Amino acid sequence: MDDILGNTAWLGLTFMARETSDITPEASHKTLEASHTPLEASHTPLEASHTPLEASHKTLEASNGARDQVYAKAQEAVEAFRFDARVADVFQDMISRSVPGYAFFLDFIAVATRLYAQEGTSCYDLGCSLGASTLQIRRNLPASCQVIAVDKAEAMVARCRANLARDASQAACQVRLEDLKDTRIENASLVVLNFTLQFVPDEQRLAILKGIHQGLAPGGALLLAEKLRFEDAAQQALMTNLHHEFKRYQGYSDLEIAQKRAALEEVLVPNSLEELMQRLEQAGFASRQRCIQNLNFAGILAVK
Repeated sequence: MDDILGNTAWLGLTFMARETSDITPEASHKTLEASHTPLEASHTPLEASHTPLEASHKTLEASNGARDQVYAKAQEAVEAFRFDARVADVFQDMISRSVPGYAFFLDFIAVATRLYAQEGTSCYDLGCSLGASTLQIRRNLPASCQVIAVDKAEAMVARCRANLARDASQAACQVRLEDLKDTRIENASLVVLNFTLQFVPDEQRLAILKGIHQGLAPGGALLLAEKLRFEDAAQQALMTNLHHEFKRYQGYSDLEIAQKRAALEEVLVPNSLEELMQRLEQAGFASRQRCIQNLNFAGILAVK
């Protein structure tokens, strides 16, 4: 049985109880600010190290800074979710407020790129959307490498190309309007499927993983991030409730949560962690490690 390393980066909310007292609001604010000084000081090195991620967010926000209100108004009939222009315009906000710890998934892509990218190889971002993960790959590649970003949604590809055009990283980059099922992986040292495989029909997923394994160089890696389902009904209910509460915490209304869930019902079909691990083994990956889990969203690192 493979070792599984779990890292829960976001587990819940902290609630503060406010009690009536004779302390003035100004005094209590000063006390709170004073208690934050050591924490802020400790964040300085971390913030400095996050410059590449912040830069990629700014690159995206320059043209994609709109707030997600796709499901804010009641709809008589909720249509199946599509990655159209309406979604593309707000996608950065949508995914950041819907996936717990999404920024850390992007950080991890940068780390994996630095560790596994090999000179003279290609790195693939399959389902690149606006290019957030593509930028993380590109900015951490040797100059001799190239990144190939693939998406079948025209609206996403157009915006991804615009975002990458503003980036001056040294590694070459190409963006393809293409169904990832048709993408041939060649001379690759890293492949990223960042919340992408879950949108592919379930019966086609194993073939895609086999194609990725075949096209990876020895020592190459696949980073697979997916929403999870759970075999245990109680655990599934708990994770669903926590995820919905996370979305409320991010400012989504119950109406928005319900309508988006209905839209995704037959579009996003998650696997269990056990199913994902089994398929990666069947595809030929000898090493399979769960490196991230934030509620019902996980990141798996599989190495050839």
